[in-house]
Amino acid sequence: MKAIRRFTVRPVLPEPLRPLTELARNLRWSWHEGTRELFASVDPGRWDGDPVHLLGRVPPSRLDELAVDEEFLARLRTTAADLREYVTGPRWYQEQTGSELPAGIAYFSPEFGITAALPQYSGGLGILAGDHLKAASDLGVPLIGVGLLYRHGYFRQSLSRDGWQQEHYPVLDPNELPLTLLREPDGSPAQVALALPHGRQLRAHVWQAQVGRVPLLLLDSDVEENDLGERDVTDRLYGGGSEHRLLQEMLLGIGGVRAVRTYCRLTGHPEPEVFHTNEGHAGFLGLERIAELAEEGVEFDPALEAVRAGTVFTTHTPVPAGIDRFDRELVARHFGPGAELPGIDVQRILGLGMETYAGGEPNLFNMAVMGLRLAGRANGVSTLHGKVSREMFAGLWPGFDPEEVPITSVTNGVHAPTWVAPEVFRLGAQQIGAQRTEDAFTVGGSERWDAVADIPDDKIWELRRVLRSHLVDEVRERLRASWRQRGAGAAELGWIDGVLDPDVLTIGFARRVPSYKRLTLMLRDRDRLMDLLTHPERPVQIVVAGKAHPADDGGKRLIQELVRFADAPRVRHRIVFLPDYGMAMAQKLYPGCDVWLNNPLRPLEACGTSGMKAALNGCLNLSVLDGWWDEWYEPDFGWAIPTADGAAMDEDRRDALEAAALYDLLEQRVAPRFYERGPGGLPDRWIEMVRRTLTSLGPRVLAGRMVREYVAKLYAPAAHAQRGLDIGAARELAAWKGRIRSAWPHVAVDHVEAAAVGSTAELGATVALRVRVRLGELQPDDVEVQSVTGRVDSEDTLTDAVATPLKPAGGPDLEGRWIYEGPLALDRTGPFGYTVRILPSHRLLAAPQDLGLVLLPSELTGEGAGVLMR
Repeated sequence: MKAIRRFTVRPVLPEPLRPLTELARNLRWSWHEGTRELFASVDPGRWDGDPVHLLGRVPPSRLDELAVDEEFLARLRTTAADLREYVTGPRWYQEQTGSELPAGIAYFSPEFGITAALPQYSGGLGILAGDHLKAASDLGVPLIGVGLLYRHGYFRQSLSRDGWQQEHYPVLDPNELPLTLLREPDGSPAQVALALPHGRQLRAHVWQAQVGRVPLLLLDSDVEENDLGERDVTDRLYGGGSEHRLLQEMLLGIGGVRAVRTYCRLTGHPEPEVFHTNEGHAGFLGLERIAELAEEGVEFDPALEAVRAGTVFTTHTPVPAGIDRFDRELVARHFGPGAELPGIDVQRILGLGMETYAGGEPNLFNMAVMGLRLAGRANGVSTLHGKVSREMFAGLWPGFDPEEVPITSVTNGVHAPTWVAPEVFRLGAQQIGAQRTEDAFTVGGSERWDAVADIPDDKIWELRRVLRSHLVDEVRERLRASWRQRGAGAAELGWIDGVLDPDVLTIGFARRVPSYKRLTLMLRDRDRLMDLLTHPERPVQIVVAGKAHPADDGGKRLIQELVRFADAPRVRHRIVFLPDYGMAMAQKLYPGCDVWLNNPLRPLEACGTSGMKAALNGCLNLSVLDGWWDEWYEPDFGWAIPTADGAAMDEDRRDALEAAALYDLLEQRVAPRFYERGPGGLPDRWIEMVRRTLTSLGPRVLAGRMVREYVAKLYAPAAHAQRGLDIGAARELAAWKGRIRSAWPHVAVDHVEAAAVGSTAELGATVALRVRVRLGELQPDDVEVQSVTGRVDSEDTLTDAVATPLKPAGGPDLEGRWIYEGPLALDRTGPFGYTVRILPSHRLLAAPQDLGLVLLPSELTGEGAGVLMR
């Protein structure tokens, strides 16, 4: 029989135990070992890592025992006081001086990976967003997180008997999660609403998760006032067709801003000065903020400038296929009169997202393009990804070389307290004390962790063996459960007790399974792989996990191919595939591996933070030079897999070459170093690589470092720009841009001439440059005339270019022409050249490339314009 209605019955805690509720509702427990240990002691037999779940199941008799247990109550008081100090006391952000930091920052993301107990994530984007919130909390950054509450979360994964991925969507009850419903003063649920075509409405409640100091607002459309279709808008992460996804993204962006306004009204939290869009899914938030200004009588163009000033956009994808794009008619149907944002001209909305540039699809509305057009500042998530992004979106800034496209980069980081094994933390605490270790993991700031150098080799090696043993136990337990799901009986599974060995070199590979991550590259030469797995003296064992998107049959076939290989009796004790990869599994997998493998197609890995989490636990990386590894790889930290990425290389040949390079590294360098023993019986050279990984790589990969960079490079400048662009200034800037665009066709470089000051073009010589330009209706204050110098290649293309402003020296003449002059210093040897260009210039521009306008001389402007030396 099935129940006709379901209730969540909350326990009534005895008065002395009431602080347990506060501790359970604040997700700091997910990264605070002391709080987790306290909850584990409440009822060790029922503890499953989720305090809310635990308190709903612990018997009243046990609660009565604890209510008079003075030792437990003392620990409870200490832990509760520590949390109160954590959420109210000054932290890094509050101690910053000399800069006016934003009073509030809103951070929007379609998914958040905070803890396995709140399954609202699918992969790296969500885990990164969760780590961003946790690090912001540790640093005291006044962030408000905004997302959606998916009643089915992302799917749970199991395998069929023949290894095919199967998806399951368990229903999540918010009342059983660490969430609180945001309520109005009269007790009614706070609600936001969006207007839909044909007079319908999409309503949503706002649930709040408390992530340390940071509130996370999650919008939930499963409310009684909605029709069935609208109730399902937030049913599952990355599900449904185009209209379903569009409604999700409208709710996230537009509804999310309304939820933030409601939260600030109800709690007194400072209104955000900066809005951060984590990938394009939340891009509509800029439209809502324009609409807010429109209601105050501000015209569209000034409102756009005001909104852009305080908006940060982070792109996470290195391929156009990773971006949500919608048919323009679908978007047009959901905006304007009779739908959402009726006060804004639909054509202006469409103009923000249409791919109106060379190579674009003119009928598609691109969420990343809208995100970039609505943001004054943008970044990729590693140095290489920043470069790839500048090339991918260069069409938005025609006339500029890709390296000048105004997209910077902040390399991702990971939240060490979440991903570092307790045993690693304890070893650090023994060395430098618990508080210094916690500060090193959260705030960071030091370039090296030199204290690691003093840890004896035998302690490091014993730690690695303990972590490997924990992983072996975890793998056997999960593998047994997986085989039972696949239909195997207990009598068939005795072999699982011999799966993996705590003394064998262990390699981890776990991630989503799109084709570019190449899950099955390791299977390219199965005989070589089998030889590695079963080597009599230097065996290797591999733990693999990952989910394919439910609609990606190609990814599912890759999983099935690997599972069938791992099922073979000859190797199943050395290679395993674990289904249902998620945070709980990852927290055991990263510490327990000796080597973390990553072999994507370069440069398709934007950052790839799993290797960072492994490194913080003393695991060495073996990876293609992509994402963060391209930036920070050194032979001290691991190994680089050579890439065969020439333009003429076909896919099959490339995979064969890179797989062969992978096998060579494992056979000739990785495995020998792991098993090689020094005079004391320890793998001295391996331990030294672990030590150097922790010493030099550890501080770089922290989310604390990442968030501090966001504050310095993006949040503080955005807040400064936002304050400097009041409505009057925004109107001035918008009017100036309109005047520049109108006059730009009449701007020209008339003539360029250069005269060497010395007798020859030698290093150290100076060339006097004189340029005559036509500005039409513009004045010198409206533009900047620059010389651009650098090396030239065989086609006279400038590389490593340096731009230098020239100064007005006269004009205008009778034809409205101005003279600009300046010196060119020949400061490098070899082929050297220059050009000149004219850019719009205004004190309120975020970047000179802002308008996407640049004027270069024609080939007929003067013999002096071009190459000085070959």
